[in-house]
Amino acid sequence: MSQFVQELVGGLASGGVYAILALALVLIYRATRVVNFAQGQMAMFATFICWTLLGHGWPFWGAFAATVTIAFAGGVALERIVIRPFENAPVLTVVIVTAGLFYVFDGAARWKWGGDQKFFPSAFSTRPIRIGGVAFSINDFAVISVSLGLVLALYLFFRFTKLGLGMRAAAIAPDSSRLVGVRVSWMLALGWGLAAALGAIAGMLDASPSFDQSFMQAILLYALAGAALGGIDSPGGAVVGSLLLGVMVDLFGYYVDNDLRLPVALAVILFVLLFRPAGLFGRTALRKV
Repeated sequence: MSQFVQELVGGLASGGVYAILALALVLIYRATRVVNFAQGQMAMFATFICWTLLGHGWPFWGAFAATVTIAFAGGVALERIVIRPFENAPVLTVVIVTAGLFYVFDGAARWKWGGDQKFFPSAFSTRPIRIGGVAFSINDFAVISVSLGLVLALYLFFRFTKLGLGMRAAAIAPDSSRLVGVRVSWMLALGWGLAAALGAIAGMLDASPSFDQSFMQAILLYALAGAALGGIDSPGGAVVGSLLLGVMVDLFGYYVDNDLRLPVALAVILFVLLFRPAGLFGRTALRKV
């Protein structure tokens, strides 16, 4: 039982990282109806930026905050320069663009920093604590708290701020939003910036103890599976789905076979697409013909 509880907490911590990246995927999907396949490599690139700042003597949390800011600005610039010209293009075109960005960020990181493993410090203490005879890592509890805190912060932002309401309106009804003065194109750019910042946070939380250019690729798959399970158009559902997926694959990896973690995530995606395309908390779109 103690081992089961440890795996449960570890799964929630892993699911917390998936949830942060899933939120980034949902933000862009709600605005463009496209999954950003470059989201993981964008997070990887931001993590390398943080690693570079640390190498220049920056304190960890100073480098962390600077990286989140740089990622946000980079996401806005990316939408303005690369995505906006394809705003009215078919969905498949935008998907191909995001797939191309995957290779751009991957190649740029390999050219700049090389392909070897880089050491990255843990954001929180890895010192174990014991509760009821069960050992837990402080880092696991901290990651879970950060993911839930980000969910709460985003909920308050989109629910009670003028900017957040504008971004929601631009994603749901862009034409009507333009009529009431909402600058839809800039709202979409801010959405990309926010998604890039969330991805950077996920990358920096998951990079310890070491990372390379491919470390976020599996995380992207888990995040996509979690978002699909909870609902790709539901931020809250994506978070719940990611936490459930984290527990599921962690328990499956421990009790069955650790090499089957990724196949389990793929199986979840296929199952959801076949039997519940809207996810557990998503709403099925109805069209009148």
